[in-house]
Amino acid sequence: MKKIYSIFALLSISLIAAQAGAPATPYYDNFSSNWTLTGTALKNALASKISITHTNELSYDWEALKVTDLDPFNSNNVLLIYGWENGTDGDVTNDLFRSKNSNSGSNGDWNREHTYARSLGDPDLGSTGPGADVHHLRASDVQRNNSRGNLKFATGTGNSGSVSGGWYPGDQWKGDVARMMMYMYLRYGNQCLPTGVGTGPTVTNDTNMLNLFLQWNADDPVTQYEDNRNTYLGNTANTYAQGNRNPFIDNPYLASVIWGGPIAQNRWPNIFLGTEIFEYANIFIYPNPSSNHKINIDSSIKLDDIQLVNLNGQLLLDVKNPVFNNNSYTLENLPQGFYFLKLSSNNKSITKKISVN
Repeated sequence: MKKIYSIFALLSISLIAAQAGAPATPYYDNFSSNWTLTGTALKNALASKISITHTNELSYDWEALKVTDLDPFNSNNVLLIYGWENGTDGDVTNDLFRSKNSNSGSNGDWNREHTYARSLGDPDLGSTGPGADVHHLRASDVQRNNSRGNLKFATGTGNSGSVSGGWYPGDQWKGDVARMMMYMYLRYGNQCLPTGVGTGPTVTNDTNMLNLFLQWNADDPVTQYEDNRNTYLGNTANTYAQGNRNPFIDNPYLASVIWGGPIAQNRWPNIFLGTEIFEYANIFIYPNPSSNHKINIDSSIKLDDIQLVNLNGQLLLDVKNPVFNNNSYTLENLPQGFYFLKLSSNNKSITKKISVN
C-alpha cells in the first residue's frame, strides 16, 4: 500500500515543465488573441479550437489506450483509473496497473471506461464520435468499471467507490475526471453536460457546470501521466492521435477564468489570462452600509489579503491570509466613515466602497 501511495506522490509532483510559462506550441500559436477573454467567451473560443483541431475520429478499439494509458514507470503496463493498490492485497479490482495486453471483458482484465458514461449523454454517446473520444476513455479494471456503471460522480474522500448513490473516483483521480468532464462539455456541448454526469450545486454564471468539478480540478493537480496522454493525442503524427488537446490539462486555471470558483493551478504564470478573477466569483459584502461597525465578507475563492483604506488613501487595516469560517470573514470595530475595501487573490484584486454609519 505504501508503495502505491509513493507512486502517486511521484505522479502528483511530476508536473510537466516543458509547458510551464507558455501555452503548448504550435497548438495555441493562433489562439493568443483569445487569452484575454473570460467566462462564456473563452469557453466558446476553446470549444471551437478543440472541435476544429479534432481532425481524426478514432474507432472504438483497444489499441489507442495501450499507448495513451501507459504507466510512466513501466511501459508494459497501463494505469487503471479508479485503482490505488499494487496487487499485494489479493483484490485485483483495486489494482493501479495491469499488463497492457490483459484487455478483455473478463474479470481480472482491463477494459475501456467511459468516464462520461455513454448512457448519461443526451443522446447516448454510442461507440463513435463522443463514445470513442480517447480524451475521456481510460483503462479500468473490468469489475471496478462495472461497479461504477453509469453512476454519476459525487463528492467523497479516500479511494474510489460508491457514495450515496453516486461514484467517487478517488483522491488520486478526481482531478483527471474533472478535466475530462470539462473537455467533453466544451467538445460536445449539450450532449455532455456536466450536470448530466455529476451531482451537486452549479456555478452562477453557467448552470450546466458543477462546483464539484471545479473543486476537484483545483484540489488535484495535473500529473505527467495526463500530460503524456494529452501530448500524444494532440500530435497528428501519432498513429492514434485525434489532433486536439484538452486545454484544462494544459492549464487547469482556464477553468477558473471561465467559471470562477476555487483558483486552480496556473501553469502559464507568464501569460495574462482573462480579466479580474473576481468577475465570476461569488463575493458578498454586507451589510453595506453597516450600522453595527461590522462588515461581513463572504467569498467563494480564497483571499490572500484584505485591506481597508480611507478616502485619503491611508491604509487602516491589512489582513494577510485571512482565515475564513464557512467562507465568511468579519471585520469588526470599524469607525464611522467611508472606506475602500481591497480584496486580493492570486495576484489580482478588486476594490469595493463601503460605508459605516
